[in-house]
Amino acid sequence: MNDQVNIDAFAAVPVDRSWFGRQRSCAKPVDIAQPKPNRIALLAHCGTGNLGDEASIAAVLDNITQRSPGVSVMGLSMDPADTTRRLGIPCFAMRQRIFPFQREWSSAPRFPDRAGFAGRLKAIVKKTGPLFHIAKVLRQALIVRPVQVVREVGFLARALLLVCELDMLIICGGGQLLDWGGPWAFPYTLFKWIVLAKCARVKCVFLNSGAGPLDSSLSRWFVKRMLNMADYVSLRDAASGELLRKIGFRGKMKVVADAVWGFHVPDRLVSKPTEQWTELVVGVAPMAYGDSSRHWISDDRAYRHLIASMAEFCCWMLTRGYRIKLFSSDIWFDSQAILDLDAAIRQNCPTLGSDRVMRETITNTSDMFAALSGLDFYVTCRFHGVVFASLLGVPTLALAPHPKVTTLMNDLGLSDYCVDISQCDADDLKFRADRLIANMDEIKARICTNAAKFQSQLNLQFDALFLPDTDTHSGRTTCSREGA
Repeated sequence: MNDQVNIDAFAAVPVDRSWFGRQRSCAKPVDIAQPKPNRIALLAHCGTGNLGDEASIAAVLDNITQRSPGVSVMGLSMDPADTTRRLGIPCFAMRQRIFPFQREWSSAPRFPDRAGFAGRLKAIVKKTGPLFHIAKVLRQALIVRPVQVVREVGFLARALLLVCELDMLIICGGGQLLDWGGPWAFPYTLFKWIVLAKCARVKCVFLNSGAGPLDSSLSRWFVKRMLNMADYVSLRDAASGELLRKIGFRGKMKVVADAVWGFHVPDRLVSKPTEQWTELVVGVAPMAYGDSSRHWISDDRAYRHLIASMAEFCCWMLTRGYRIKLFSSDIWFDSQAILDLDAAIRQNCPTLGSDRVMRETITNTSDMFAALSGLDFYVTCRFHGVVFASLLGVPTLALAPHPKVTTLMNDLGLSDYCVDISQCDADDLKFRADRLIANMDEIKARICTNAAKFQSQLNLQFDALFLPDTDTHSGRTTCSREGA
């Protein structure tokens, strides 16, 4: 991990440079007479290779700047350099440490370990058994934890300087309200930024967030307290609202569609294949579900079963003359799963032509939409994989690793084409794929209708929050359901 604290409240150049020249004290309240904010920070757990998270912050940024062209926007990200490169806005680290997601999760070849003497010494010490574990505990207690506390205090001081320059902090879409990695990961990160923002009297907005799982009592405490401090809360589905009610949040909240439904897709890609094939072309996106080397559920047996079932399903499609493209919306985390599935398919079909199964190179959302635009349908395990495909009118067969995917497919009216990933079975996938192909036109029409509805909900919300105040935009969001 990189120990550098990549945050400097005055080093970046925002889209509109004027506001960084206007210093103001943290003690000065936000001017309530100002109708709309001019200085906004967008916080999202992006920079991890998950294109759904990247599209969430991009969609929010685009919708804000369309309605408020003079607004100054910065980002708070897991990897500021990656987010700045993708979005073109100044960006700061949301945590004191930056995890090397691409290096750790990418399937690209790595350089051999060059730790030298230190690495060999560590390997020898590990062999001492109990002594190694005792030394490790002492090191954590006497060195690592105290150093982390000191660094966190310094990070919070720098973060407070940055927050004092804001009018609004927005937590952008995606599954932000969860405790993946434990309570000191997502929950604490959001909590500390909200506390700092409220100390500086900055408005805090949770925009189209997803909630769950929240298994830890400390995670639930963090989430409940931060939501109670927020000025506006909207969620992407009713199930998230029900969970927040269960943990004790009693504030006002709205249910609006996921932010990525508001992502602008280039017209040239909408329902326009990049390649012409006489056969059906099917996209398949495996997931590293259960892979003990990277997934939070450590179950290698379940992972091998998933890859074997998907490989059998793919071989069945190949015998029908279909072509297969392998790619995922999580470009680093799922990269090894794609390689494993490709290898399993070729092992099951040794005479397979090289052009029958292709691995697509995906580095950004443009690549993702270009790959999707040439498909007849898409098999994915990812929430935003479903959304991306639906934005192009491409039907999906979803393998749900989380209730959020099941909820999304229900909201689209496509629950018949969704299966629990832990119960993935090749024969079941074949049956559902046959039904999907037979009902293709009806499914596309249903997707189009629901996508338009979701986009209308988002437009009403963004108009209410970011258009100049008028009688027709008085904060009413008629399509939302308050008090979910």
